[in-house]
Amino acid sequence: MSSARAIKSAFESMLFTWGEPLDVKLAAEVVNINWKEAYGYFKELQEEYIQENRGIQIREINKSFQLVTNPENSDYIQRLCTPVKHKRLSQSALEVLAIVAYKQPVTKGEIESIRGIKCDRVIEGLEKKELIKEVGRSNAIGRPILYGTTDEFLKAFGFRTIKDLPDIDDIENAITTAEPEIDEVAAAQISLFSIEGNVDKTE
Repeated sequence: MSSARAIKSAFESMLFTWGEPLDVKLAAEVVNINWKEAYGYFKELQEEYIQENRGIQIREINKSFQLVTNPENSDYIQRLCTPVKHKRLSQSALEVLAIVAYKQPVTKGEIESIRGIKCDRVIEGLEKKELIKEVGRSNAIGRPILYGTTDEFLKAFGFRTIKDLPDIDDIENAITTAEPEIDEVAAAQISLFSIEGNVDKTE
């Protein structure tokens, strides 16, 4: 397969069929081209969708791509799917998620040091929601588990990589109060984005 148009057509079909984020290297193997060339075709296809303001857009997540709905049509989708039961994160979960997002990789002890209280159950809950995961072990005494965010976290907030997180100055000041009736994504956005300042993010 050599035609750029044919390759992009194949990628479009693969995205529709795959559902989950499609890894560029896997897609490249399927059409027998190198991954950099495949990445370029995905970016072209993504731009075409944007230029045409299509109802479906292509989102990039860590060198993978996925079909998503155009956010401009969210009101119509909500009406179509109403009533929808929103999953919500507790205030404690929002606090821990914000700390992990900006301080990763981070240990439970470091999270508790910032929050001032235990967070075993909160961490367990975020792991079950696949928003955070174990990413290794610290070299500190006892080699405690290190936690980081997941691709599911990136998907939930529309980020391509963790570098897309807005800068904050001090993670202790990142803890804000979210309204209890706000859905999971909106509440987390309040906790993560209504912050001022700058902090070093994971490279």
